[in-house]
Amino acid sequence: MARTALTMTAATLTATAALLLTACGGGGDDSSQDDIKGAETSTSSATASPSASDSSDVDRPDVSLPEDLKLVFDFEKPSDVDAAAALDDAANYIRALNHGITEQNAKDPAYGFYSAAGAARYAESQIQEYVDGGWTLTGEDRYYQAEADPAGEGDSIVVTFCEDQSKAYGKEVKTGKVQRTEESLASYQKFSLLMAPQQDSPVWRAQQITVEGKAAACRG
Repeated sequence: MARTALTMTAATLTATAALLLTACGGGGDDSSQDDIKGAETSTSSATASPSASDSSDVDRPDVSLPEDLKLVFDFEKPSDVDAAAALDDAANYIRALNHGITEQNAKDPAYGFYSAAGAARYAESQIQEYVDGGWTLTGEDRYYQAEADPAGEGDSIVVTFCEDQSKAYGKEVKTGKVQRTEESLASYQKFSLLMAPQQDSPVWRAQQITVEGKAAACRG
């Protein structure tokens, strides 16, 4: 089952770039530079630590998934409260993206809650690829080796982690047929998300994203 990964220059986390079609086993090339309608394109910096607010007070969107799709986040929680919050919402962004895929809705509001700018465009393009192809996801998708470090500009934090999608498979929406693939280097990706705090809110939103396909460092 084809899966797209937006490739960008890691140093700049540029929003505009080619779409590298990787895989749950294989791939080709595609590209898109379209803006997502209604997406916020500016970063909202917090004047106070967003972790000062109780996250339970936030009305967060539904990111639940079908029973046959499991996301596993083997993340160690950072001791720094802001880094921990940024890592949590980076995981929520991934959940929201997968929610959009399983709901077959490229305009799903869940990913818009956790992203803006390039990260929102990436999520929309990912979901649209599945909708256009008549595919959804099934199996187990694992994320691990997470790190959260200051971005060096403002209060933003760069969150990085690996993905092992060797046990995640494409499933035809109409027939329910699962396309199983063998584990290979194409099963591994490395994500880098620029997370920004929001004013008067504990929510951190992904602003830009880099995805490295066939990430050898994530294998083994």
